[in-house]
Amino acid sequence: MYTVLVIDDSISMRRVIKDMINKVEDFEVVDTAADAFEAREKIKLLEPDLVTIDINMPKMDGVTFLRNLMRLHPMPAIVISGESVRGNDIFEDGAVGFVNKPELGESMSIFNSRIKDTLLSLTFLLKKYTLKKPSPIKPVEEQIKKVDLSKGLIEHKVHPDEVYKSQPALLPGSKIIGIGSSTGGVESLLTVFKKLPSGLPPIVITQHIPYGFSSSFAQRLNDHSDVIVSEVEKDTILEYGHAYLAPGNKHLEIVKIGGNYVGKLLDIVKVSRHKPSVDLMFRSLNNSAGAGAMAVMMTGMGDDGTIAMLELCNNGAYTIAQNEESCVVFGMPAQAIKAGAVKDICHLNEIASFIVDYANNKRK
Repeated sequence: MYTVLVIDDSISMRRVIKDMINKVEDFEVVDTAADAFEAREKIKLLEPDLVTIDINMPKMDGVTFLRNLMRLHPMPAIVISGESVRGNDIFEDGAVGFVNKPELGESMSIFNSRIKDTLLSLTFLLKKYTLKKPSPIKPVEEQIKKVDLSKGLIEHKVHPDEVYKSQPALLPGSKIIGIGSSTGGVESLLTVFKKLPSGLPPIVITQHIPYGFSSSFAQRLNDHSDVIVSEVEKDTILEYGHAYLAPGNKHLEIVKIGGNYVGKLLDIVKVSRHKPSVDLMFRSLNNSAGAGAMAVMMTGMGDDGTIAMLELCNNGAYTIAQNEESCVVFGMPAQAIKAGAVKDICHLNEIASFIVDYANNKRK
């Protein structure tokens, strides 16, 4: 069942759209909102799989809200509006569907058909976007994770306690950079990557983002940077000059195999209330690289990453956090700073230069 939040300033239109969507198999409207600000709070509270947005709304127009939504909390959105002239533009702003409201004299049954057809056409996308219904997980004690490397297959058993356990590296490994971010991170990461040169140590990224958007976001980072950026799809040897983004529905763990760092995907429960989790990625960096790692905490809500970042800091890793002035939400960096897990605090525009300095042994 895919959950939907309907956003429209007209109470009668909210009721009509809600009734129509509830008649479509596998879709359920969990609530409605009259404007963008009410919608924002309900999205945080209900975490719907899909939102419908009207263009003409009070306080904030639908296009502005859509752009903000795609920047701060990317998720599937359908625009339902009478402004058909905006139909093509809204796809560039991030919408995945557009439905015309009924025109004068047009029957409601035609409107109903348009909504139904649009929803059903998006089912294949929503299967990827939805985070609330992960595939059943086999007993983790029995799982066998296979790492496909050029030197052959290496089997790795995963125990439930393994991802929570801290086994810090006693000796520093080679350089590797980890970045954690959430709300506001999409645009902020773009700002950083536009300034990064090629040839840096491998970079791993956990950004809280729905699956389905993570792949296109990795491509967007790649298109705007000298660093080669990709979404992790399978067990991967991490290379210099490359950056690796965790997919929106799995954790990214870094392990050391031979002389290589390997990025592995874990399909297990949420850690620190998130999947992917910054805490899990940072802890794996501490276990595999220790003092050889750099950890960067960027804009985001909550405290994901704080515990493991403190472990990294105590183990000699170089840790930095984005400052309050340049954060969209000063949550995750604030918690890391409060915990004493951060060695340096810097503006968003300075993060790239701090990374380059670390790579050149000027910061540690």
